[in-house]
Amino acid sequence: MTKKIKLRSLLIGGFFTLLFVVLIAKVYWIQVVEASWLLEKAEKRWETDKIIAPVRGSIMDRNDKPLALEATAYTIALDPEVLNNYQIVEDVSQGLADILKDPDGDRAVLVNKIRDRATRKNLDGTKLARNVEIRNEGWKIDKDKADQVRALITNLQNKLNTNSQGKLKLSSKSNIGIYILEDKKRYYPNETLAAHILGYTNKEGEPSLGLELKMNDVLKGVPGSMSYEKDGKGVELPEGKVDFKPAEDGSDVRLTIDKNIQYYLESALAKVNDQWHPKSLTAIAVDPKTMEILGMANTPTFNPNTYGSTKDQSAFINRAVSSRYEPGSTFKLVTLAGAVAEGVFNPNEMYQSGEIRISDRILHDHNNVGWGKISFLDGLKRSSNVAFVKLGIEKLTTPKFQDYIEKFGFNTKTNVDLPNEVSGLIDMQYPSEFATATYGQGKVVVTAIQQTAAYAAIANGGKLMWPHIVKAIVDPKTGKTISEVQPQVIRQIVSPEVASQVSGYLEQVVSDQEIGTGKLAYMDDYRVAGKTGTANIVLPGDKTYSPNTWVISFIGYAPVEDPRILITLIADQPELGGNYHLGGQVLAPAFKEIAGESLQYMGVPSSKKPAKVIKKETSRLTMPNFADMSQDNAKSTAKDTGLTLEVFGRGDKVVNQFPKAGTEILSTQHIYAAMQDVIGMPLPNLIGKSLRDALEVCSFFGTECQTTGEGYVTEQTTADSGQPVKLTLRPLGVSEEETTAPPVSDGDAAGTPPPSPTPPPGTAAKTQNKSKTP
Repeated sequence: MTKKIKLRSLLIGGFFTLLFVVLIAKVYWIQVVEASWLLEKAEKRWETDKIIAPVRGSIMDRNDKPLALEATAYTIALDPEVLNNYQIVEDVSQGLADILKDPDGDRAVLVNKIRDRATRKNLDGTKLARNVEIRNEGWKIDKDKADQVRALITNLQNKLNTNSQGKLKLSSKSNIGIYILEDKKRYYPNETLAAHILGYTNKEGEPSLGLELKMNDVLKGVPGSMSYEKDGKGVELPEGKVDFKPAEDGSDVRLTIDKNIQYYLESALAKVNDQWHPKSLTAIAVDPKTMEILGMANTPTFNPNTYGSTKDQSAFINRAVSSRYEPGSTFKLVTLAGAVAEGVFNPNEMYQSGEIRISDRILHDHNNVGWGKISFLDGLKRSSNVAFVKLGIEKLTTPKFQDYIEKFGFNTKTNVDLPNEVSGLIDMQYPSEFATATYGQGKVVVTAIQQTAAYAAIANGGKLMWPHIVKAIVDPKTGKTISEVQPQVIRQIVSPEVASQVSGYLEQVVSDQEIGTGKLAYMDDYRVAGKTGTANIVLPGDKTYSPNTWVISFIGYAPVEDPRILITLIADQPELGGNYHLGGQVLAPAFKEIAGESLQYMGVPSSKKPAKVIKKETSRLTMPNFADMSQDNAKSTAKDTGLTLEVFGRGDKVVNQFPKAGTEILSTQHIYAAMQDVIGMPLPNLIGKSLRDALEVCSFFGTECQTTGEGYVTEQTTADSGQPVKLTLRPLGVSEEETTAPPVSDGDAAGTPPPSPTPPPGTAAKTQNKSKTP
């Protein structure tokens, strides 16, 4: 018996001893042999990694006025468990649908969608979900809609308190199952302004179109990361290891665009669109000396903030760089410049207008019969096709004519820094094709930006310049320029003397009020050079040119003696009622309006009436530094400099000023100083201020302003929360009725187009145009 007990004790003791040895070995294996591997695995479970998103860089105009920037957005999320506990699913579905619905959307569909989100279950289907976002209607909404959702939450809280007779006692912080999550989104404060230049980013932050796409590598920045240790409940450990790599925010992009000139372009196009209803309109404004693009616009257009609601997909096309067209008579610039450069253009030499035979083709002037025997200068003024066939084929000769086409750059892309540029198509083979090309028809298909660069070459003294729209890359934190884009000369096409002669001839196309085809672009205060063009087009499905459908164009620059702005305007198929005599009235007045406003805004002295336009001599000054000055000292310093200072706010010292100290300004420019932080303060009364001054005050106060009309501010609305201030402008001394009166028609254009010839093969139907009028 005793032996059995001893044996049993020995076995039990041996078992526990063996177990203890195994445990010690296991511990040794874990803590020594596999320690590093297990520790690494544990640390991965303890650590939490977060991606830190960078701030996307802003896009600004040449004066640092924001065109695209990051703004706060809000996303609506639901807690189905809480909503169902409070039994408010239906109230929430109906209320949110009223707030989030698209004006063109189906409210009932949205109600069902939100109801589905409010009753959604987990993936296993056992419990209601806890956090469900309402996409896409409730995703990255603006402050106005978020405020409406907050009001809905308050109303539902009050309703629950009332129904429960005060037992619930819900506070404003009580969770009733609706969350408003703060987020970021791309915001375009000027809405449709410069939409085709900017493009947009979608709600996922991915760039689409325009400079958002082209400059994405500069704008997007580099994401950062943060890794920290947490306990089992996910709470960060106080003494835990933290690895932090900050995000690198994207750089800002400063454009050559001037926001005010962009506004002048779009405002003028809107008027043309309302009166003539073309299929599309294109406008480009540049500084011809540098080929910096000051403005670029198209209709139809879109709002980058609400790009998803754009029904017409053609509204996204930037026709200034992505569409081709037969230029018609505006292409006569190439023939004229070549003829002058080669010494074969004698303005007083006579020729027989009307028609000319080239091989087996008879080519006509746009009125078929011509004007009898006239001078070549009159042929230019009347935009005679026969004159330019004689100049290009008989005098200049075909090889030299083709050489000048290449010199002006029509056989290559301009490489403008915008996406989706297409090249022109120059493909003449037969004598008749070279002949029609002398007046911009047939196998000559170009882009608006190519035409703009060609005319700028004549305006600036013969230099073909590279067109560009990016001016500089800027550090968003310091405001310092990282890199700057310089103007580039591609080649010298003609001598400055030849360019000056050609400008003088083009000026007569506008100044001759009897026969000049561009006479409606004439300006009292500035000398204008320009050329009109009206070209028949081939409609889709047709094989010949339409006799009553046209593309109208006008390209001009001013002042001729020192060109500061060049504007290209194109209207596709305006409604002329079959009367192409009206073609001259479509765009020349728009040019006059844009150029006049822009030149006065830029402070360019009048060519003819300096006393009328400039009240005092304009000079360039350096903006003083008013920082920490008293109001009296600041005003005294401004007066000594020859400037007039306007002061806002109350305080002992100047805390901010506009423009920035050291900026080069005009002596006529208004300047501002703030004695306190004016951001968020109500705007002062802007009645009577010019558009430029009003927009500068809005920028200084950090207030979004929307303007309608032109001239001086006559009405100013009070801004509601989150809404822009609206300014109505009219010219001084002009009534509202006078500003909307239709233009007077003087019948400038040409006669009935000749029978439509068969268009050249291999050219896209809609871009095949025949120059029938100047």
